[in-house]
Amino acid sequence: MPLGYAPGVSIGSFLLRRLGSGLLAIVGVSVLVFAFLHLVPGDPVDHLAGGEATTAQREKIEQCMGLDRSLPMQFVTFLGHIVDGTLGHQCPDPKGKQTVAARIIEVFPHTMWLAIGGMLIAIVLALPLGMLAAIRRGSWVDAFATTASLSMVALPQMMFAPLLVFWFFVTLGWFPGPTETGPLALVLPAMAVGTHLMAMLARMTRSSLVDVLGEDYVRTARAKGLPERDVLFRHALRNALLPVITVAGLQFGSLLSGAIIIENVFARPGLGSTLLEAILERNYPVVQGTVLVIAGIYVAVNILVDLAYGLADPRIRRA
Repeated sequence: MPLGYAPGVSIGSFLLRRLGSGLLAIVGVSVLVFAFLHLVPGDPVDHLAGGEATTAQREKIEQCMGLDRSLPMQFVTFLGHIVDGTLGHQCPDPKGKQTVAARIIEVFPHTMWLAIGGMLIAIVLALPLGMLAAIRRGSWVDAFATTASLSMVALPQMMFAPLLVFWFFVTLGWFPGPTETGPLALVLPAMAVGTHLMAMLARMTRSSLVDVLGEDYVRTARAKGLPERDVLFRHALRNALLPVITVAGLQFGSLLSGAIIIENVFARPGLGSTLLEAILERNYPVVQGTVLVIAGIYVAVNILVDLAYGLADPRIRRA
């Protein structure tokens, strides 16, 4: 059955339309980030070269960043670096060879594993908690789930992450702390990311499932004598997952684009920490390249979310 949102739309046509709109969005982001960076007051060479840099060093950085050219030529050069896949060159770079794309490729796996770990924790905790709250609506289970979810949503990550470090690293010594490496070093950052996301997904699962359980087709399924388990999983939950998929997909894109707070608290490399460092340094090529990659991630995740809609609800495939 073809995926799409209109009769007769094949999956190929749907993907082409979404890719086309996504490409326009990326082009728009490229223009905006280029314009905003050049509108910010201050000299980026001062940040990168330092106060004791010689004139020759400053000129070298200006040439590396393309600041010795006009703004239109700088933008054309930026587009050329997008086409050739380098996204520009880091400035300053002692070897003069490392590209922005190479730096992003180097740090991206750290952010990817953090996002995957946080998403797994969120889903494993959120779905059962939201389902229990919906099934036992009005009971102490519902009250506990609601209180826990609201508490985790209200607790800022910049506060929760240090608490995790204090409890599980400093006090108990169960997991590695900041600056350490290895699989176990991912546990605390993933918990900091996943528990906050879990609270949102649990609330969304609960409210969506409560609405679906009151629909006529659910009452009909129960009237036909279907087991409650089949009613819940085969009829109600599948339809209730649509808003959950939206929130989870967009949040996963946000995690992939870089959990800036978590990466800095745990001193982890990643897209977020790389972008923050580049912004503080006014490093134009790295900021432009990183933001462009983040925009591409959001576009890809949104397309996948649209496709997941059709898999979760057959009515969308029939449109």
